[in-house]
Amino acid sequence: MNAATLSNLLMRVFMNDLAIDLGTANTLVFRRGVGIILNEPSIVAIHEADQSIIAIGRDAKAMLGRTPGHIRAIRPLKDGVIADFDVTRQMLDYLISKARISRQAIVRPRVVIGVPSGITQVERRAVRTAGMQAGAREVYLIEEPMAAALGAGIAVSEPDGTLIVDIGGGTTEVAVIALAGVVYCKSVRLAGDEMDEAIVEYVRKHYNLLVGERQAEEIKVTLGSARPVDDELRMMEIKGRDLVDGLPKSVVITEEEVREALRETVTTIIETVHACLERTPPELAADISDRGIVLTGGGALLRGLDRALREDTGLPVTVADDPLSCVALGVGKMLDQVDLLARVAMPD
Repeated sequence: MNAATLSNLLMRVFMNDLAIDLGTANTLVFRRGVGIILNEPSIVAIHEADQSIIAIGRDAKAMLGRTPGHIRAIRPLKDGVIADFDVTRQMLDYLISKARISRQAIVRPRVVIGVPSGITQVERRAVRTAGMQAGAREVYLIEEPMAAALGAGIAVSEPDGTLIVDIGGGTTEVAVIALAGVVYCKSVRLAGDEMDEAIVEYVRKHYNLLVGERQAEEIKVTLGSARPVDDELRMMEIKGRDLVDGLPKSVVITEEEVREALRETVTTIIETVHACLERTPPELAADISDRGIVLTGGGALLRGLDRALREDTGLPVTVADDPLSCVALGVGKMLDQVDLLARVAMPD
């Protein structure tokens, strides 16, 4: 066997390893030596008659709210955990197959998956089983706050404490990280999805207008904020179904109205940070006072959230450079740090 053949063989063996951020809203796949190669909505469209998969990811998201009676577009993960095991397994199988260098690879990939800290033993077993049935030879589960800290560039093995606030689609996790471990974590199943639901409810209550999930998300991204960030008055036209006469209708909604709709969710996130700080050991509290809070996850992009936390806690607040990808980048780094992976992987 010549050197080139041996090199190619080793690449196919070791470069096939994958890391997955299994999120409620989006699933990201990281391939060792390459980086993030897939970023797909965690949505699956299935045929009602035989439960066969019609579309996964972006194609399935385009079907939300538009499907005929025999097709159902669903989110197989709810609040960060598996709600539909079989559909989740098929989604993982699709993503792992799409991400692998070759479907005829010499060995099956080793897979590291980021999961919420509050996941139960039964839920851990379900995720691990889904990964194995989807084609992994080994499955390691990593707590998302730990992965997010590593992905944000924090040296998690140091004794200095760092407070991570990871706001995903289904869960918000506030954790103190030190010495490659989660010292304390407070997890609430309230995050981006609840923000969307709050917007839907606000528009229904104040305008008698029913808007869909996709439009609620668009409103959040365009107008969502936790605090005023400038003097600009942002507004947008939204369209939906009038609940009075059932006809299509459009209204104009402002940033201030959306901020009011999100007020309760933002308040809960801030209260969760307070609860975590109250349980933090004094030595680590001193570190956090100096190093501050790091925001990760899609919710970190909510305008003014860093300012709201800064005003409420008096601590410095930083938004990670790429908050949407922090967990995926963090679990990806684990593939090259075997010792660290062994220390932080969740038990069976």
